[in-house]
Amino acid sequence: MGKFSDNRLKLSTFKLNALLDITLAINDNVSTSELIRRYEKMLTDDLDIGKVIVLKYSDKWECLLNSGFGNKFFNKVDMERDLLPYEEISFITSEPQHFPELVDIVIPVSHKDQAIAFVLIGDIEEEGEGVSPIIKHLRFIQTLSNIITVAIENKRLFLETLRQEALKREMELASKMQTMLIPAKEKLPSNKFIRMKAFYHPHFEVGGDYYDVIQLSKDEVGFCIADVSGKGISAAILMSNFQANLRALYTAGQSLTDTLHRLNERVMNSAKGEKFITLFIARYHFKERVLKYVNAGHNPPFLYEMGSQKLTPLASGCVGMGMLDQLPFVNEAVVRLDHPAKLFCYTDGLVEVIQDSGIEFGTDNLEREISNTKSLEDNIKTIVRNQKILEGSAAIFDDISIIGAEFPGTKGFH
Repeated sequence: MGKFSDNRLKLSTFKLNALLDITLAINDNVSTSELIRRYEKMLTDDLDIGKVIVLKYSDKWECLLNSGFGNKFFNKVDMERDLLPYEEISFITSEPQHFPELVDIVIPVSHKDQAIAFVLIGDIEEEGEGVSPIIKHLRFIQTLSNIITVAIENKRLFLETLRQEALKREMELASKMQTMLIPAKEKLPSNKFIRMKAFYHPHFEVGGDYYDVIQLSKDEVGFCIADVSGKGISAAILMSNFQANLRALYTAGQSLTDTLHRLNERVMNSAKGEKFITLFIARYHFKERVLKYVNAGHNPPFLYEMGSQKLTPLASGCVGMGMLDQLPFVNEAVVRLDHPAKLFCYTDGLVEVIQDSGIEFGTDNLEREISNTKSLEDNIKTIVRNQKILEGSAAIFDDISIIGAEFPGTKGFH
């Protein structure tokens, strides 16, 4: 009786010490590999388990520990068929099994009523009348496995949170840097020859939309609006590269046609044909009242002439940048603006929305909103309000950019 009590006391002491050791290790934030090493030692050395494998689930099932089973054991296990049916500790030696090697015991490990791991034990040595001493330890193994797997999952989630926070900070920085590439509203030209207004709203923190205004000379201003195919970081990087190239190439001495040929080469070198950029680029000479433009595969901007109430889409141009190795043609258009008019340029996020029937594209609302004598600023505010852009409309799924200009005609602004 005394020997039995001593053994039971010794066993209880071992289990308490084992749990304490693991708990302290977790509190000391030891590595996952060190936790697994201590866990394996307790099972194989202290509890004399011949074979043990631990399969853990996080985003997918993975093998956390394999001691004694074949290297390809996990690859041959069908989790849904072979393990998920086991909700309690089960002895399966006498049952038909699909495992590639004989498994004696399956110990499910649950957390919040979800199976997060399975411990498979094999190579149990029977003694006496077939009762192995390992049976006494099954609940302990289950508890120990639960502590270990939950700790490892918490460590993984913590590291993932750190990665997400770092990525968030990087995205916020990228967003700020990208916003710096967009001209500030107060720096847009506003004089007796031209008034420009703009609106910029990336769908994510960074986007593939871009617009710019460049003073080419004291009598001429250049401006553009562009949209990279695709979304996210890669689109934003390409657009930043495009902005640098455009500012280097777009000068008073270069025609729009020459500028686009050179821009196309740069985009092809950067994007390698995997992405392309649609672009509307123009230049306006104040004294001559001449607008020259090229539409490179972009949504045609609208030119509205107040006197005649005429609305014209500006579609003349060429294919988008980076679509072809060389531009086969560039149709540069010229428009003389002797009478009051306004130009409205936008990216397709403004007119492509998700409806119940799918993606819809329509410019009817835009045409209606700008076909009036109201200021361009009022037009933009009305469109933004009606489309619920700043309210996070679920129908919008892309970046939205707008840039436009008002031309006073020969009599100047009133």
